[in-house]
Amino acid sequence: MLHERWSVEAWPQVKAEFTKAPRAEESNPARRLVQLAVVARRPEKKREPEQPATRRVLPMELRIGDRLVDETGEWEVIGPLHRSPPGGKNAGARVRRVDQPDVTDIRTWGAHERIAVRRG
Repeated sequence: MLHERWSVEAWPQVKAEFTKAPRAEESNPARRLVQLAVVARRPEKKREPEQPATRRVLPMELRIGDRLVDETGEWEVIGPLHRSPPGGKNAGARVRRVDQPDVTDIRTWGAHERIAVRRG
């Protein structure tokens, strides 16, 4: 049918037949239900209040105010990052104890180690 050429006189009649033909959506009610099911959204889940997320970061990504916990207690980063000479494998930062602010220390880590911190 598509490969035939329509004469100028026959084209209006053919065009009218195509416009009168039922559409696929209208002829099949089950298809409509499938389309509605796809469009329908799921109800949103209730989210719990978020605790400060613990992240694992490289020493070069430490920021002032980050908190980290180890076997000696909870520490807060208070100073800039100290790096070893170019090509060095260590990095460190100045930290202080959260429960005893007058106790400070310089912590060092391997540059490839990830540290668990809470961003504050």
